[in-house]
Amino acid sequence: MPATMFAFISDIHSNTEALSTVLADIDARGADKIYCLGDVIGYGPEPRVTLKTIMERCEFSLLGNHEHGAMFYATDFNPKARAAIEWTKAQLNDASFPRDENFRLWNYISEMPETQTVGDIMLVHGSPKDPVRDYTLPGDVADPERMAERYKKMGACRICFVGHSHVPGVYEDGNGFQSPEQVNGQFQVGDKKTIVNIGSVGQPRDGDPRLSYVTYDAEASTVNFHRLDYDYRATMSKIRATELPDYLADRLAVGR
Repeated sequence: MPATMFAFISDIHSNTEALSTVLADIDARGADKIYCLGDVIGYGPEPRVTLKTIMERCEFSLLGNHEHGAMFYATDFNPKARAAIEWTKAQLNDASFPRDENFRLWNYISEMPETQTVGDIMLVHGSPKDPVRDYTLPGDVADPERMAERYKKMGACRICFVGHSHVPGVYEDGNGFQSPEQVNGQFQVGDKKTIVNIGSVGQPRDGDPRLSYVTYDAEASTVNFHRLDYDYRATMSKIRATELPDYLADRLAVGR
């Protein structure tokens, strides 16, 4: 029997408390496959653990801008994000760990694809226009040409799942933006091209500190949004015990 129930997670940001919580919920719901849309690392205190967990549990992870920044450059990052990515790189290069383990982590990052398709589903980190760096935000619907370009880049795909902005919701061609609350947590995909932002597991930014992810029933074409409490205070304590900026801990409590 082909897999029909998919779970999509994104923007883990080295947050093991959030990651373990979301994986337990996904297991309880009986999802057939788990896909990660990038930004496994950055901002948070445990990049090695989150990377290894994603390697074990997900079909693949896409390339996020934080993975790209770790491999190449982060000149377009704000100072706090840049400081976090430099700290993260040091953790992944930590000589106290076996060289082959460090190599395995970096090799996994280097092989992350920018985009993937699963049937009629497109998967990217940012948007169909720029898979790694382009943000998809609610205010974008005020610019129909900008949105039209994104829908066009989807090609034959009917639906595209994205992360990056950390703000969940649905963008349906011709119908603007709808938040998860506006669709009562479930969206029925129709004939119009649709972009679904799945939100962030490890650093939500919509004013709700609960982690966010989605499941998709491919047979019924239904998207379900999920929000879960997790022990963000434990993650905050871990961040404060490192050289990471305290701001990265504080924001977890308010979901900003």
